[in-house]
Order: sequence, then structure tokens, then C-alpha cells
Amino acid sequence: MTALKKYARLEATGLWRQTPEDQRREVVVSIGDATLIISSTNDTALTHWSLAAIERAGTSDDPATFHPDGDPGETLQLQADEAQMIEAIETLRRAVIKSRPRPGRLRWLGATLSTAAVVALLIFWLPGALVNHAMKVVPWVTRTQIGNELLERIERVAGPPCETSDTLRPLAQLAARTGATGGIAVLRGGVRTSLALPGGKVLLNRALVEDFEEPDVVAGYILAEEVRRANQSGMRDLLSTAGLRASITLLTTGDLPARVLDRYAETVVAAARPKVPEQELLAAFAAAQVRSTPYAYAQDISGESTLALIEGDPMAGQTPAPIMKDADWLRLQAICGG
Repeated sequence: MTALKKYARLEATGLWRQTPEDQRREVVVSIGDATLIISSTNDTALTHWSLAAIERAGTSDDPATFHPDGDPGETLQLQADEAQMIEAIETLRRAVIKSRPRPGRLRWLGATLSTAAVVALLIFWLPGALVNHAMKVVPWVTRTQIGNELLERIERVAGPPCETSDTLRPLAQLAARTGATGGIAVLRGGVRTSLALPGGKVLLNRALVEDFEEPDVVAGYILAEEVRRANQSGMRDLLSTAGLRASITLLTTGDLPARVLDRYAETVVAAARPKVPEQELLAAFAAAQVRSTPYAYAQDISGESTLALIEGDPMAGQTPAPIMKDADWLRLQAICGG
């Protein structure tokens, strides 16, 4: 230790007693190798105090009184004129204290790191894990119920689905061709284009049946929703948006809070639908035997951003069976009185 070398030749005179009953006697104090040496005036060593175990009784008393740690009865007093020795002892004590291990600090650091790890798990891992678990265990009947509750909230803004007796068959044909097992509902508004609800029902904006000359376009929108459903995007998106507490509520009670459904319904009807991987979408068109080119041009009239759907049309050069008869398509186009 550098400080020991600095004070190696330092000596001072003080008053020492071994016990409270003893008479104080004059001694010579010097700093040795890791010890404070207390000697008689004729240079006989009386005791050695470990520098690592010296305590001071008070901090500003005169004379300065020191004692071994755990033995306040044995004391050494140094008068104010021995300021250099007092400073040396204090310096060495501080150096020893700083060099000691701090188990309390280590425990605090360990506890902090453990707490941070738990918080990180709660924030980053647990919500996703709960969503994944819910996607596996929530039964289809519960998803259908949630989908119906969402539809009720959307109907408050959009009104009830358009229905006529003449359109039951065209809607059934369209659902069968595209795999929309939960059925199809055409709305006057409330959704921007299409929306697959938990439970299987697909909602369509009336413009998808009124503004296009052939049913391949609306069939393409439904197929895109079915691909999203296959990727579990609808229910997963709802649970991810709902938050940790809502996921726990769903797993424990089978229901989602009304406020969660209200908030999600308001959000999802205004948001653009997420993109679908083109290869997965083309595979869905091929399985349904529906042309992808009309849908591609409906997305982008120039065809530049949907070129892959045009060039990869699985029905190119073929004549697939019509989705429905022209008369049924005309009836469907008038489903909302348009």
C-alpha cells in the first residue's frame, strides 16, 4: 500500500491504557507493516493494533481517541499537536475501509439484477407467451362469440349487414369457393375493405361487390383474409392489442372485457389490413381456382406494385369454373340497394 510507505518513518507521542482500570501512560506510536505499533519510551513494544481494525471514538474530539475494533476499553489518545499521526491513521483507516468487500452492495446489486430480469420477462416475454398459449387453448366457440361481439360493436357504426332473400345463395357460393366457413356479411360501411373476425366470419364493404364487374375481385379479398386467418393474425392481433390483463382474463374466464372489445373494434375498422405474403396468397388463389389478376388490378390499377400477382396468376391461360352465375352476381351487387 502506497500510504504505508509514505508514513513508514512517522512517530508520535500519545497516552495509552490497556484497560479502563489502568493508568494512562506515555507511549511512542509508529506505523509498521499493516499495524500500529505502540511502544514504551524506552522502545519496548507494548502492543500492535491492526490497521484494518482501528476505530476512532468520535471524529472531532481533542484529544483524538482510538481503540481496537471490538475493544473500546483499550485506548490511545493523541493530542492536537500530533496532527500528522492523526491524519496518517485516518488516511490508512479510510484506505482499508475502501478495500474491504461490500457484501451488502453485492446483495443489492444481485437483487437489482434479479428484479430487472423478472421485470424484463414480464414486459417482453410473458405477454407473447400468454398470447401463444391462448391461441392454442381458446376453443372455436369462444372465438366465434368474440367475433359476434365485435360485429355488434361494428354494427353500431355501420348498421346491420345487408341482407335479401335473393342473395343468400350467391353469398353461400362465394363463401364455399373461398373457404370462408364462418360466412360472409356485406356492410354499408364500418370497414375499409374486408375484415376477418375471430370465429371465421368475413366482413366486406359494399364497394367490393358494387364497384367491380366480376366476382373475382371480392373473392380475392376474401382469400386474403383467409390467409391472414391461417396465420392467426385476427385473434392474435386482438390479444396483442388487448394487453396482458385481458389475455389472463380470457384464459381464466373465457371472456374479454367490454372496454377491450370496444377499443379494438374502433381501431381495427380504421386500420389498413396487413399485407399478405404473395406466395401464400397465390397458393390460396390456386386452391380456390380463382384468378388473381382482377384482384391485383383492384389493388393497384397500374399493376406495378402487384406485378407478382399478375405474372404468377395460377389461372393464367385457363378457364376456371365461374364463381357464380352472372344473374347471381347482379343480385349480390344489389344487396345493399345499390
